[in-house]
Amino acid sequence: MRTGLRAVIPTTVFAATVLAAGLSACGEPEGPETPVPAKTQKLGSADADRFVEQISSEMKKHAPVDNAAYWAAATYITDDTQLLASKATERSLGWLSEKLEAAKAYNDVEMSAQTGRSIKLLKLLTSMPAPSDAGKREELAKIAAKMEANYGAGKWCHEGATGNQECLSLQQIEKIIDDPEASPQARADAWAGWHETARPIRKDYQRFVELVNEGAREQGFADAGELWRSGYDMSPTEFEAQTERLWSQVEPLYDQLHCYVRAELHEQYPDEVPADGLIPSHLLGNMWAQQWSNIYPEVQPYPGVGDLDVSSALQKRRNEAYKKRLGEFNGQPTPEDLAEIGHQADADSSVAMTKIAEDFYTSLGMPELPESFWKKSLLTQPRDRDVVCHASAWDVDMEGDVRIKMCIEPDEEQLYTIHHELGHIYYYLAYNDLPPLFQTGAHDGFHEAIGDTITLSLTPQHMKTIGLIDQVSEDEHAVINSQMKLALDKIVFLPWGKLVDQWRWKVFSGEIAPEDYNRGWWELRERYQGVAPPMARGEQDFDPGAKYHIPGNTPYTRYFLAFILQFQFQRALCEASDFDGPLYACDIYGNKEVGKKFEEMLSLGASQPWQDALEKLTGTREMDASAIIEYFEPLMNYLKEQNEGRECGWET
Repeated sequence: MRTGLRAVIPTTVFAATVLAAGLSACGEPEGPETPVPAKTQKLGSADADRFVEQISSEMKKHAPVDNAAYWAAATYITDDTQLLASKATERSLGWLSEKLEAAKAYNDVEMSAQTGRSIKLLKLLTSMPAPSDAGKREELAKIAAKMEANYGAGKWCHEGATGNQECLSLQQIEKIIDDPEASPQARADAWAGWHETARPIRKDYQRFVELVNEGAREQGFADAGELWRSGYDMSPTEFEAQTERLWSQVEPLYDQLHCYVRAELHEQYPDEVPADGLIPSHLLGNMWAQQWSNIYPEVQPYPGVGDLDVSSALQKRRNEAYKKRLGEFNGQPTPEDLAEIGHQADADSSVAMTKIAEDFYTSLGMPELPESFWKKSLLTQPRDRDVVCHASAWDVDMEGDVRIKMCIEPDEEQLYTIHHELGHIYYYLAYNDLPPLFQTGAHDGFHEAIGDTITLSLTPQHMKTIGLIDQVSEDEHAVINSQMKLALDKIVFLPWGKLVDQWRWKVFSGEIAPEDYNRGWWELRERYQGVAPPMARGEQDFDPGAKYHIPGNTPYTRYFLAFILQFQFQRALCEASDFDGPLYACDIYGNKEVGKKFEEMLSLGASQPWQDALEKLTGTREMDASAIIEYFEPLMNYLKEQNEGRECGWET
């Protein structure tokens, strides 16, 4: 996967564990606290308005302080910064508990629609509901900080090729997993090495579940999973039915793709990949087998048709930046000098790639990124410290201090991730004038879909226009190649995007007991993805914790919804642009009228139910995956032809 992409979180990496859908956490107010009305006090609409206004004031006042702590914890991983982040979370949870208690006094008060929606969103604000007991809140905050730090500092230490001990970070391990040239055993070893880093937090996660469930029950929910499913302007039961309906629309396409890929890999790895059954996850070009685009060269339908190697062009530009920096150096560089020159070239490349993404948004009439974005963002892996490289977008003060954090590499996957992250940034900027409780997506899937919608316009023709490929073939074989490459990203992600929270919801409800965490995880992965681990796994392992969003406590169904919505958004934007052609060829770059229509939806934030926002852009009030089926129609026809006579599907 683009690790940062879904990576990709509406506000902060850490604050998202505190407040759902990108709202910033707040510490204890320095001024007057929001008063809890006396039980005998008769309240009216004006009181409710004042309550919401005070909430807004406190959120805006304290967001920059707490988010500074979270930023430091993610970009300078030390015991000190983890302590600061933990204390900020503890204060935030205490603040939120007070406000939720105060909000109960307004349950039966008549009030304006805006105030009523504000109080409803307050009650659904947190993805980490904390118990009212102060000691338990402190414990929860410490566990959250510890799990996040464990992920960010995780290393696989083993005997390297030279016989010396070497310790590899996730980014370095992923290069082994992602490399089709690496042997199956090397990839299996790397897979096991990273997944072992999650073992230390298994007991922490079990206690975390106990604490957030207690907090959720205090708010009137059955468990934390029910709270998460309540944030979609419909009942939790209705929401589950919606996700099942959407999955049923796209499952046939995934099944055909799985069948084709398994057959292709079986030819290359007959001893590792069966002709039928589950595909070993470590051979799918991604640590979590959540996107398979890295194995595109191995399963390419028509080898050599159409130049889709964007990564080589980006790497060439990075090398040119290195040569330029080296040429500017005075004297004979030492090894340390060369390392620093390389780091500077990486920084130059990262900025240049981010500028490519910014240019797409400004071509739609959106503003240039503020100067502070370029000064404060972390775009390159520092040489001197550990950071959480998982990409994320931040709105630090809810007033325009926007930035991203990711360790950019010069490859196509990262270029897509940057476009995705800037989708968050431009959403923040579009709704920054709204009250804080409305400063989030119409629902959390909207936030993740914005940047991904933009990436659908990164067609081969677009890549040629911006100079990243030399030519575009109009041959129908080139179309199939292009669609296969994108499907290995977009279609493959869908079952993964659904199952991560399926696991958590079952954990929160107790359907998956602590002694079955790993078994329950792999049962879902087999059922939805049709993949298996590279070696036997047991309950001493905690494989879910090897994915950022589990220790980071970031709800994941948002990404599943985003992968549906982005095609629905793209179809609506292409229709608005009067594009005449197949949906897969549409590029909205440079169309300011379309950009205006897009931005009008973004500016609504969460001020209206998501159905209203969706209708404003698409003309319909229902999420619908039919645009995906339309987009990939040529590929689906090809897959059916190729799979004729094969035994598709798998048994769990």
